[in-house]
Amino acid sequence: MLELAAIVLTVTAVLAWFNERYVHLPATIGVMVIALFLSLVIQGLASVGINAPAALTRGWVEALDFDSLLMNGMLSFLLFAGALHVDIKKLRDYWASIGVLAILGTIVSTILIGFASHWLLGILGVPVALPWCLVFGALISPTDPVAVLGIMRGAGAPDDMEVRIVGESLFNDGVAVVLFTLLLSAAQSGESLAGGHALMLFVEEAGGGVLFGLLLGYGVHALMKRVDQYQVEVLLSLAMVLGGYTLATHLHVSGPIAMVVAGLVVGNHAWAHAMSTQTRQHLNDFWELIDEILNALLFVIIGLELLALPFHWNYLLVAVPLIALLIAVRFIVVAVPVSLAHRHFRRGSIAVLTWGGLRGGISVALALSLPPGDSRDILLNVTYLIVLFSIVSQGLTIGTLVRRVLKPTA
Repeated sequence: MLELAAIVLTVTAVLAWFNERYVHLPATIGVMVIALFLSLVIQGLASVGINAPAALTRGWVEALDFDSLLMNGMLSFLLFAGALHVDIKKLRDYWASIGVLAILGTIVSTILIGFASHWLLGILGVPVALPWCLVFGALISPTDPVAVLGIMRGAGAPDDMEVRIVGESLFNDGVAVVLFTLLLSAAQSGESLAGGHALMLFVEEAGGGVLFGLLLGYGVHALMKRVDQYQVEVLLSLAMVLGGYTLATHLHVSGPIAMVVAGLVVGNHAWAHAMSTQTRQHLNDFWELIDEILNALLFVIIGLELLALPFHWNYLLVAVPLIALLIAVRFIVVAVPVSLAHRHFRRGSIAVLTWGGLRGGISVALALSLPPGDSRDILLNVTYLIVLFSIVSQGLTIGTLVRRVLKPTA
């Protein structure tokens, strides 16, 4: 593991330097694009008989076990770091729209994508059973703010749009993971998921995650309030993320939701009432650096993951119509609530929220965790292609869209 960590970190550092020096794309998108280009070059070499680079690199990528690495490690840090810098007062101002998009929107998106993809895949001649299409709907529904947030800030996006996109993506990760777990269990068992039972399990996981996150956040807040040593307080936050996420899995509550809630508590209440100015600065710098490093690592691994997939170019023919389907579903999920509450949204919000709903690493990780089988190969490959399209195409154009369509409120 130490050797693998050294290899991935070194590759990430070199690609980040190369992007900053020559390519000049947004950091996370840039390292992923370069890593993807390297993957294609290595595969090209293999196609002409030079197999050593492909065999060596594929071995490294497979040994990383990306789904476990993200879901059981990196995700807890990324969600906590993201929530740590969210102003809970601003979040409270837009809680209704964020809640609708993150909870109801994710559930509706899962159902619509599940049924529509089942119909579309059947037409394309690659039938996938409806339960597995619903699983696909759950894993592809969560949005990822990592690549788009910096671009939106650079484009001068207003605070309300930033808060809505970040707030939705922080919470819908946890909601999607709970839905994915429930639907995957039903698909594997072959049993239908009763509505009442599913709702009870959902409330238990999601609600339990909220309560556990509050307990963690206020518990660490109480400990921080009794010391004034930034090394100890940074260590407490680190222990809360690692230990809290691990404990959440044993308690069968949502670890992602718990980390978001704990991050909001520490980043607002503990920030204001339990830390000195020096501690705030050190804690902020520590988690900002962790966030940037892990995001760079995550996107490099996504780019290199192509080497480990059972990929065939025919999957492109399936992915392209699915991409159009996902954008259409995202538009519906966004347009309905925004139209009903249009007085509370800026003109152009539908376009920005639709195009700004990027898919990211969590979708790839969930797809990689699917059990072996024909359905897995199809869903994994189309998920990967959708994520690549989303990050590169939507990520590189959202800034232009923000500048063109968002108008200040009266």
